[in-house]
Amino acid sequence: MTATAVHTFDVDRARRETPGCENVVHFNNAGASLMPAPVLDSTVAHLRLEARIGGYEAAAAAEGKIEAVYGSAARLLGCGPDEVAVVDSATRAWDMAFYSIPFTAGDRILTSEAEYASNFIAYLQLAQRHDLQVEVVPNDDAGQISVSRLRELIDDRVRLVSLTHIPTNGGLVNPAAEVGKVARDAGVLYLLDACQSAGQLPLDVAEIGCDMLSVTGRKYLRGPRGTGLLYVRRDVLDELSPPMLDLHAATWVARDEYRMRSDARRFESWEFNYAAKIGLGRAIDYALGWGVERIRDRVYGLAEELRRGLAEVPGVTPQDVGAELCGIVTFTVEGVAPEDVKTWLGVRGINVSVSRVPSTRLDMENRGIDELVRASVHYYNTEREIQLLLEAVRETGSGTGRSGG
Repeated sequence: MTATAVHTFDVDRARRETPGCENVVHFNNAGASLMPAPVLDSTVAHLRLEARIGGYEAAAAAEGKIEAVYGSAARLLGCGPDEVAVVDSATRAWDMAFYSIPFTAGDRILTSEAEYASNFIAYLQLAQRHDLQVEVVPNDDAGQISVSRLRELIDDRVRLVSLTHIPTNGGLVNPAAEVGKVARDAGVLYLLDACQSAGQLPLDVAEIGCDMLSVTGRKYLRGPRGTGLLYVRRDVLDELSPPMLDLHAATWVARDEYRMRSDARRFESWEFNYAAKIGLGRAIDYALGWGVERIRDRVYGLAEELRRGLAEVPGVTPQDVGAELCGIVTFTVEGVAPEDVKTWLGVRGINVSVSRVPSTRLDMENRGIDELVRASVHYYNTEREIQLLLEAVRETGSGTGRSGG
């Protein structure tokens, strides 16, 4: 990533439109980004409308804005609006896709070492329920899923390839499109968890080759909490039966008969926070307005600068692995617990988070790491903020910020 890519971004505008930048140095964007003012305003405006005229009436009045969310999501993902469901979280999106697959005894699920806990728990539950086999594809020498080993493991008993694009505990970007080609060539369903990648880097579901993809609104898309997206390729819709249906997802056509919707909205439910839904649509439009490619270049460049700076601090070890590294930067400080580092930075007005074994057990245990400090950058962060973080980490490592020291 070149310095030019970092410095040609209109950071001043981004920060003017992000009220939270006045209060904190926010490096917890992989948890939840600071919302920009246009997203906040759109969300609050609908809540005020509900308070003035009533919830049902406000939804009817905002029907155009609500429907527009599907078009915005389609532009973000490179799909059709009919292939998008809007749900209340990435977990709900992923679960609705995964639990809709008609597994049978003996089916195999292939996944990666960097899988998120919620996903792996779901694998284990259905493995016990349906006598499935869950198999982890080894990493290659770079620390990403080995595409060659995946290809070797594919056989006619593999029902699903399920991959986390970017794990919660590091900067790794798995080779999603290469995995997609293997799955496509084998005629195997492919589910991609894009929770950390949506809004951080371009996503084109046709290029990736996935059949299903889950997204959250609160991370790099900078949308409200309680929002998510599910993409389902229209050609596989008829193979999938959602684990739950209501009168929005299906129609009661006769006493003993119902008919599911023919589009991806069969994975939605009737009740939804419409203010949040409108806010999500505004967040997607806002990201598209900046240009996701430009966002990626800015984020990757800042993360590279941060990793380079951390590597120069005595006692600090950057912990990210992978051939391609994104805006999530993880590190450890010799002799200082990650939670103590987080606390010390918080006192300085700097937000970071801590990743622990239970969130990505396989990867953390394989690398012999119990906890990591996670600092995740976004395009509204500045080079000066990176220097503030590095100075604070340096003080922590020197003993200045150690608990009881």
